[in-house]
Amino acid sequence: MLKQLGRLERTRSIIIIGFAVLMAVSLVFFYAPGRSGNVAANKNSDVVAKVGSDEITAGELAQVALNYQQMFGGRVSIAQLGGNKRLLDGLIRSRIISQEAERLGLSASDGEVRDRIVKQFADASGQFVGLDRYKELVAARYGDLAAFEQEVRNDIAREKLQAFVTSAVSVADAEVQEEYERKNTDFDVTYAVVTPDKLAEKIQPSEDELKSYFEQHKTDYRYHEAQRRVRYIFIDQEKAGSKIAIPDEELRKAFDALGPQQKQAGVKVQQIVLKVARKDLDAQVEQKGKDLLAKIVAAPRDKQEQVFSDLARGNSEDPTTARNGGYLPAPHKRNPSKVHGLYDRALDMEVGQVFDIPIKYADNWYLLRRGEEVQKTFEQAKPELLVSQRNSRGYAAAQKLADRAHARLQETRDPHKVAQELAAEANMNPADMVKETPYIKPGDDVPDIGANQQFEATLEPLNNPNDVGDKTGVKGGFAVPILVDKKEPRIPDFEEVRSQVADAVKQQRANEQLEQVAKQLAGSLNSPGDLKAAAEKAGLESASQEGYKLGGALGEAGTSPALDDAIYSLKSGEVAKTPVKIGDQWVVVGVTNRKNADLAAFASQRASLTRDMLTARQSQVFEDYIASVQRRMKENGDIKIYEDVLAQIEAAQAPEIAPRPQIPFPQ
Repeated sequence: MLKQLGRLERTRSIIIIGFAVLMAVSLVFFYAPGRSGNVAANKNSDVVAKVGSDEITAGELAQVALNYQQMFGGRVSIAQLGGNKRLLDGLIRSRIISQEAERLGLSASDGEVRDRIVKQFADASGQFVGLDRYKELVAARYGDLAAFEQEVRNDIAREKLQAFVTSAVSVADAEVQEEYERKNTDFDVTYAVVTPDKLAEKIQPSEDELKSYFEQHKTDYRYHEAQRRVRYIFIDQEKAGSKIAIPDEELRKAFDALGPQQKQAGVKVQQIVLKVARKDLDAQVEQKGKDLLAKIVAAPRDKQEQVFSDLARGNSEDPTTARNGGYLPAPHKRNPSKVHGLYDRALDMEVGQVFDIPIKYADNWYLLRRGEEVQKTFEQAKPELLVSQRNSRGYAAAQKLADRAHARLQETRDPHKVAQELAAEANMNPADMVKETPYIKPGDDVPDIGANQQFEATLEPLNNPNDVGDKTGVKGGFAVPILVDKKEPRIPDFEEVRSQVADAVKQQRANEQLEQVAKQLAGSLNSPGDLKAAAEKAGLESASQEGYKLGGALGEAGTSPALDDAIYSLKSGEVAKTPVKIGDQWVVVGVTNRKNADLAAFASQRASLTRDMLTARQSQVFEDYIASVQRRMKENGDIKIYEDVLAQIEAAQAPEIAPRPQIPFPQ
């Protein structure tokens, strides 16, 4: 290969100004923004899997993991990528494709590999960068030259195999039109979700039924751990800190120590609100927004604020902000616990920037411009500073009081007496300081405390009545517990678990009745208008949704292909006579209004829709084909995973980074 590439080298002296994008043939080699990974791990030659005669090494697996992590800026763990097993599956799939292509005589030739590389490694003028520069780039970006060229070869083979396998795949015009109609038909839907929980609310089992169920299932209610009932003295952190006086001088020092971001009150935001009076006017209102936007951005940047203000006064349909040149009454600041889908966008814009398109929000159209940042004054920040200072000092005060409560409780074994002694300093009513739990075990949701492992650990050494536990942090303050009683692991009496048994019986009977109730409800309807009253009679709730499109979520009913098929089969004013099962619930649905797709627009989209549909079908056919090849190879023993090597890789890896939300990972 290198000899063939060498023939293309030209004798010239040019400055290579860079190559921006390299084709991503495989993440094994095609995403390597740096070579700072674990080199030793990447060179590990231990075989972790075999596909036919091909071996997959631990080093290859490590390189894939490293490349994915680098692609996401090191912000994801291997577990979030699906784990080493998921990454190994991808390597196995790649080997299967290469071997199948070779079996069918579809391997890439040297000439095809050469042409692909020459095209990929071209300079700004479109010429091959030269053999030496090519080797230098591959070494810097991908490491191993031979392995890189093999990946190029594998990718070409995959393309050829996919083209061969899917060559007979086609889509008929009728299929394309039906798909267009399904995606572009709107429905106004009314529906009722029949759930076990709703039915269970109406079921009232008899005492004999509950006791009979308990006798048959009593081992299901066995307590495998000891239960404890405790009283505890509670010290409220907020109340302990509320009496602490904090002079302005200290608050001002705290204010001066704040960074710029902490002092920020928010940013000024200008808006123009264009309301949509009727659905059929939506496009017209959007166009008005685009026309206003064009006038704003046509002005010089330093004049856009004034132009925006003038247009807001003359066009915005929000009187409060319109008279103020479009400015919101107060600076807007991001609230992590309450995302604002409209104004938070302005915070990500540059100062003076106008959002480049009208924004649809809550059925109206908005134009936004970000203004200057606004800093808080000391007086504005003072209430927050006071709360912060009292919180920190209140914690310390509450902690000291809890220490004293613990010492006195050990002496007196009387929580009520200790509460009387400390109530004034704690700024609490003595009766509010003494609380008692029911019988609890580890993992239980304790009233006023919740599931708290620290509290559970404090109770674990308490075995005899009047044993006193250490102080421990709980929600809102500190708790000092004293044991009232302890019950060893056992099967409880019926009365102890009556409520749990009742819930189980109700749920069981509800599940048995679920399908029957759903069918009776659907069968009783003549039109969607009957659904609300019929649902209420059955103890259920109905709901409606306008403009529903297939593939979307229908409220509490969720998403389901079967539900979409049922809705699509209905005309305006019809109800489905057969309920649809989704998970553990049934859905009864009717269509109050159906707006069919505009077929006049279909002709202009036919070509692109056909192409998209064909691509999707080809991809599915190819995936099904490869899956069948993989099943055959597994049955023949041609795929072997060495679990011991995989386990060693897992054990040798560095601790995972802090968990983050699962990211989508390619199949």
